[in-house]
Amino acid sequence: MSTLRNPVGPLPKKVYLRRRLTVLAVLIALIAIVVLVIVRPGSNDGPPAAAGTPTPTSTAGAAEDQAAADAAAAADDHATAAPTTPAADPSPTPAPAVVEASSPVACDPSVLTITPITDSDSYSAGAQPQLSFSMTNTGSVPCTLNAGTSQQKYTITSGSDTYWTSTDCQVGASDTMALLEAGQTVTSAPFAWDRTRSTPETCNIAREPVPAGGASYHVHVDVAGIPSKTDAQILLY
Repeated sequence: MSTLRNPVGPLPKKVYLRRRLTVLAVLIALIAIVVLVIVRPGSNDGPPAAAGTPTPTSTAGAAEDQAAADAAAAADDHATAAPTTPAADPSPTPAPAVVEASSPVACDPSVLTITPITDSDSYSAGAQPQLSFSMTNTGSVPCTLNAGTSQQKYTITSGSDTYWTSTDCQVGASDTMALLEAGQTVTSAPFAWDRTRSTPETCNIAREPVPAGGASYHVHVDVAGIPSKTDAQILLY
């Protein structure tokens, strides 16, 4: 103790005293630090919770929040997936009935007008008349008729004599179904009459020419058994 109070050495007494006080202060500071490290406030409360690890209270709250969010999402999904049922119409409008168009019926002979046609009413010597006919449906509905050459019959007469009939020695006759709309008129293709007399017996021999020089002839036609109501008159020279 005498050395601490009365330092001995070549330096002044004050220098040694300051050095000793400095060392003492450092020791006191180190002791205080050690005490604070060993004995500190809250050291008996248990170890601190690890960073980022939720406490039991916060875990329960997060679980409740997550459960509520899941329930809300499930409710939204159910509302989205549930189909919307349209309200029942108290007075539904019945669908319009589909009506199929009926097929055209066979023509009633009473509604057909058959008319013979010639390309002229007078023919010079050697000129051959061109014969055809027209057919008109005077009914109110469409109808069909076989108007082929197998159903056509032209007859040329003069007075009480029959000079020519198209069915004498006819070859290549065919059927043709014609559809006539209501009020429609159709015309057949014309063909030439060679101005000769016909009979079933003259199919393979030369036929005799009919009289000319202004002779008058009448052209009549039947189609499917329906006769023309009028005749076409021609003069042959």
